[in-house]
Amino acid sequence: MRKLSDADTGGHGLSLLHADTHLLVFDKPSGLLSVPGRGADKQDCMAARAQRAYPDALVVHRLDMATSGLWLMARGADMQRRMSSAFAQREVGKRYAAVVTGRLETPASSTDGWSLIDLPLAADWPNRPRRVVDHEHGKPSQTRWRVLESALGAGGRGGTTRLELEPLTGRSHQLRVHLQALGHPIVGDTLYAPAEVQAQSPRLLLHATGLRFTHPATGEALAFSSACPF
Repeated sequence: MRKLSDADTGGHGLSLLHADTHLLVFDKPSGLLSVPGRGADKQDCMAARAQRAYPDALVVHRLDMATSGLWLMARGADMQRRMSSAFAQREVGKRYAAVVTGRLETPASSTDGWSLIDLPLAADWPNRPRRVVDHEHGKPSQTRWRVLESALGAGGRGGTTRLELEPLTGRSHQLRVHLQALGHPIVGDTLYAPAEVQAQSPRLLLHATGLRFTHPATGEALAFSSACPF
């Protein structure tokens, strides 16, 4: 990893993991938008900072503002189309780490340690940007998960569980809503967790740890990883 200088990025350094003539891979910090939002106070973002150093950099996918970890950009419109298609066709492997409230256990029916959440998601229009499980109008959404570690809470009650997550689809807020639907919201989640779970961390404990895909220009199998900071 190397740090793009403040001079390159308009006074804001960025952690760059990979750069070639076609693709860029960054390690996004929590609390920074992927793309500009509405209003003058929401123009600082990963895309704007990256484009100061790489003017041809274009957005392919997004991470929530509160989520940290691996974030990819394409260089040029043709590469953006090809990588966007790879994401849409589920040709990009993604892994995340999360800490959720409560003791989440692997179901007895799991044969390899992984379990599947298969719940359709839709926009919660009266409460945007929130999403909800909607079995009538929601889009198909699937997340695989497995337990990495459990920790007891005070007095041996409650506690937390560290998970590895693999989203098979890429719906907005998918991981956050799916885990809430299991009854185990992500610690620090200000949108979907109750106040006492939000208060357990100053940030959302969700980090994009892995990306795997075939380079669309060279055919090379690429794999990137980012150590979980929590």
